[in-house]
Amino acid sequence: MRMRTMVAALVVAGAGLLSACATTDNAAPPPAPTTAPTGTESTATPTKPPGPTKMPPLPKIVEADATITKTAPPPPPPPAGVPCGAGVDACIDLSANKSWLLANGKVVLGPVPITHGRPGHRTPPGTFHVGWKDIDHLSSEFDNAPMPYSVFFNGGIAFHQGSLSDLSHGCIHLSMSAAQTYYEGLQVGDTVQVVS
Repeated sequence: MRMRTMVAALVVAGAGLLSACATTDNAAPPPAPTTAPTGTESTATPTKPPGPTKMPPLPKIVEADATITKTAPPPPPPPAGVPCGAGVDACIDLSANKSWLLANGKVVLGPVPITHGRPGHRTPPGTFHVGWKDIDHLSSEFDNAPMPYSVFFNGGIAFHQGSLSDLSHGCIHLSMSAAQTYYEGLQVGDTVQVVS
């Protein structure tokens, strides 16, 4: 009889452990002991095992504001002695008949002498971008006139090798060596600024 009581107590204790591991509030209560008390056994009713334990709530995670304001660094100052703004790859000064080739804000070549557009075909001032290049270009507009080392930056207006004494039809004439250097140094998308 004592053995049955111990087994029943173990069953009740085991059921209590199992219910303590349950994760929901809907866990079934532990089974009641199956033996009825007799005169020689204790008449105390077993205590109800504790229900499932709840975990304390986790702390709320607050996300940091991911917005970071990036400020662009200030543009570098224009190179000394060059009349164009910062960040240009070539500069043309129409009033001085000079041009400069630049890279990373530093003068690579210049000032070099130039000629530019004649009356009726003036070279317009402004900021432009290299659109295309042609090493052996012939002008379709002016009787296949040769335009070696052409670097086009404003529609049909280009740097190219040409006369340094005769005015052009809008293009920028350079000596042969300067035209070669401009052709090699300027790439499509580079910035060309023309000042008057």
